[in-house]
Amino acid sequence: AFLGPPEVNISSCLNCINVSIKLPTSHFRNKGKLLSLIDIYNELDYDITLKTLDREHKIPREKTTEESFSTIVDELYPNKNYCVSVMVTASLNKHSIPSAWKCITANSVAQQDYHTVAVAGAVCFSLVLAGALKCMHVGGYILQTKALPRTLV
Repeated sequence: AFLGPPEVNISSCLNCINVSIKLPTSHFRNKGKLLSLIDIYNELDYDITLKTLDREHKIPREKTTEESFSTIVDELYPNKNYCVSVMVTASLNKHSIPSAWKCITANSVAQQDYHTVAVAGAVCFSLVLAGALKCMHVGGYILQTKALPRTLV
């Protein structure tokens, strides 16, 4: 029997990719209950392959005892596109189908800083504008509630 493909989702983090993996379902039953691959094998290996435009890199094999888990692929170049595929194998079963490729761009410090600066700038501008309007209102330049004295008219 072939294992896979696992369900894979990826999200970008700072110079890294967060890879969420859900093991494939098995078709084995015990007393009517559908068994998970962890029920059958106790422990599974997973291989992550990372692909860029010009090269492919296999990340050292890891083990898991969980149905769903996440791992971080780090030390990536910022603003570069990466594609990820995951393959699950067991010690007794090396036949597996890899996941489909999922692609994403790794975030950089500059992008995150830009968002922070943009939000902070918008908040500061709003506060300055509100303060200026309040001063103009108190000074009587806008939204006058009292009529001017007759001598000033």
